[in-house]
Amino acid sequence: MNFQPVDHQFFQQPTLKLARSLLGNILVKETEMGTAAGIIVETEAYIGPGDRAAHSYENRRTKRTEVMFGPAGVAYTYVMHTHCLVNVVSGEEGHPEAVLIRALEPVCGLDLMYEQRGPTKKLRDLTSGPGKLTKALGIVKEDYGRPLSESPLFIAEGEEIGAIEAGPRIGIENSGEAREYPWRFWVAGNPFVSK
Repeated sequence: MNFQPVDHQFFQQPTLKLARSLLGNILVKETEMGTAAGIIVETEAYIGPGDRAAHSYENRRTKRTEVMFGPAGVAYTYVMHTHCLVNVVSGEEGHPEAVLIRALEPVCGLDLMYEQRGPTKKLRDLTSGPGKLTKALGIVKEDYGRPLSESPLFIAEGEEIGAIEAGPRIGIENSGEAREYPWRFWVAGNPFVSK
């Protein structure tokens, strides 16, 4: 398959709009072992300084969050509970915001995904969660800061999708009122959505 990266301007959208706009586009990772890709079917927005669930809450600037203070459209990768997660940095420079990619529908490199995730996984389980999809595609912590509009890790133009649903984010119980914000978005009825 021939994937065309989105133009860098694509990322110049307010974070909540970008979180919805990413749905239906394709996350692609090229490695020496081959290319794996999936349609983005679930995202979560994190809106920096005022969002108690965000790593950059109260403008927390650390070695890990540094990339979030830069330009939109680069990868923010980090390890949580042994899993690498991938986010799209969003917002204006100096406003540390990001969109977590939570789930994909595989479209390319299934054999490679099974190799990286394990042969006994059901198709639905390959990429139906933020840690699962990075392992399946071979996205690693070292992808931190990569521009997501060029090879080897990029967002490619996808197709129109159906209805989008929204609800509270997942796994952020200790974040006060922020856990109720309806900033998780997913493609209605898609079997690869995480929960």
